[in-house]
Amino acid sequence: MSSTERSIAAAEAHSAHNYHPLPVVVASAEGAWMTDVEGRRYLDMLAGYSALNFGHGNRRLLDAAKAQLERVTLTSRAFHHDRFADFCTQLAELCAMDMVLPMNTGAEAVETAVKTARKWGYKVKGVPDGRAKIVVADNNFHGRTTTIVSFSTDAEARADFGPYTPGFEIVPYGDLAALEAAVDEDTVAVLLEPIQGEAGVLVPPPGYLQGVRELTRSRNVLFIADEIQSGLGRTGRTFACEHEGVVPDMYVLGKALGGGVVPVSAVVSSRAVLGVYAPGEHGSTFGGNPLACAVALEVIAMLRSGEFQQRATELGDHLHGELRLLVGGGAVDAVRGRGLWAGVDINPSRGSGRAVSEQLMARRVLVKDTHGATIRIAPPLVISKEDLDWGLTQLREVLGA
Repeated sequence: MSSTERSIAAAEAHSAHNYHPLPVVVASAEGAWMTDVEGRRYLDMLAGYSALNFGHGNRRLLDAAKAQLERVTLTSRAFHHDRFADFCTQLAELCAMDMVLPMNTGAEAVETAVKTARKWGYKVKGVPDGRAKIVVADNNFHGRTTTIVSFSTDAEARADFGPYTPGFEIVPYGDLAALEAAVDEDTVAVLLEPIQGEAGVLVPPPGYLQGVRELTRSRNVLFIADEIQSGLGRTGRTFACEHEGVVPDMYVLGKALGGGVVPVSAVVSSRAVLGVYAPGEHGSTFGGNPLACAVALEVIAMLRSGEFQQRATELGDHLHGELRLLVGGGAVDAVRGRGLWAGVDINPSRGSGRAVSEQLMARRVLVKDTHGATIRIAPPLVISKEDLDWGLTQLREVLGA
């Protein structure tokens, strides 16, 4: 039995089967490349679902983490620490907002956004107690906590986890008329992904986000943008909302905010919204810890340079140009996306998304399937054009295109 087989067998014997990973066991990684326990190198075209926007082992991020590890890693929020104020200030400035509420994982940040919107609805908007409603879109993916799966339309994520949390209404993604019809006097927020990642990198129709912004503003409803996957450079802008010139009332951030080093997430909003909290009403022992703040501060500094947004734009244009050539030849039914982020719908004649992912793995390229027939391509923003082209060549050969 090989080292890979032994590792996989042990994992399957002693860990819950809540994931179905590809049969590769990674031992080290650098930049856009990962090396398995057998010494084989693979091109990472997934980047930890955008958590690794800045690549594996990014020296700036590792240096920031190492320096902080030598000083202090955790104080809890019972005390102040000397990285917290800078983190909150600089992240608020990056978002052009006032206040930050730090958490750890993306799902925690979404839960925080839900709680914030409800409290704002009761304390500021004046919605009667217990009647706050949040409108969401179908095919959404905001996490897998019990509250979040209560408004999921993915049977795999939702089934057998009830009873479900009330207070949500689901409308079709991209349908502004349906959204308008769902918003009533008890609605406190509209929660959307500017681009739906898990659904297959679905980009809404032009003008949709602008319409959402105008509707929510006119009806005194918060617009919450879940930019956990789409934000922080992935689409060629700091935030995907910027492609339509839209600024929401609240950003929900995660994944790349921790640089692939530590879990860091945050809700960022105005003082009028996040100012509704009083001490003890919400919190996290690890949220905003010194190590997380040190890494996130370096992420913010890197984003301020604009370098990564520019790379995502230029390489993204190239990526989508090459992928569009695959459509219509019988191998690929459609491609979508923005920046260095794409969803590729595989024609059933070429197999499932999982089968294509496995064939690419055999050629040393790692992607991941979703919703049966789709593969997602989201390499680290540090990938070279030569490596990107090599990965695309492997895809063309697997598809016989």
